[in-house]
Amino acid sequence: MKSELFREEKGAPVSDLKTLTDEGEFEGYASVFGEVDHDNDIVIAGAFQESLRRRGPGQIKLLWQHMTSEVIGKWLEIREDRRGLYVKGKLLLGIQRARECYELMREEALDGLSIGFRTIDEKLDPDTGARRLVELDLREISLVTFPALETATVSRVKRGHLPTEREFERWLTREAGFMRSEAKVIIAKGFKSLQVERDAEVGDIGGLREAVSELSRTLRG
Repeated sequence: MKSELFREEKGAPVSDLKTLTDEGEFEGYASVFGEVDHDNDIVIAGAFQESLRRRGPGQIKLLWQHMTSEVIGKWLEIREDRRGLYVKGKLLLGIQRARECYELMREEALDGLSIGFRTIDEKLDPDTGARRLVELDLREISLVTFPALETATVSRVKRGHLPTEREFERWLTREAGFMRSEAKVIIAKGFKSLQVERDAEVGDIGGLREAVSELSRTLRG
């Protein structure tokens, strides 16, 4: 069960775990500064400084999938650098879940990081509408199958199972290259039509991309 303390979760735009050792140590970035994510948020450099000063790595939990009952290791180092929130952690291999994570990471089947936090200070960008996260109360960092901003995409669609509108919007902006405003138009005017045509040949990513492109050309025209 997730604690109510963890009001929000967010993964780095690009999962970045590396240097897994035989002892279960690894490093990477749990957040990247200055990039607009798919929730239209921007984490600002310095957002974690006060939280890290108060707690330090020892009081920030290393969890599995944001579950407070699944502590799988400990953080050895957490700090901000120019790029974002750098982390170095260690899986406690005496724990079964940690051993499972280790095997998945070793085989490059698991590489997601996601932070659990409360927002202390935020500002709205009047030009873009983006939420600028100025100060965050960092409580935990999790190993996750998909970071919070990289959940299942439309490429995982199989015949008879269309994505949710949220998944579809993320695919449109990340994979198909549409602007956020264009994606919303496509969803508003075309998503239901795609659902009606669920038996069309759009089961693979190429077919879906072609169908979306045709819909977009129609809308823009």
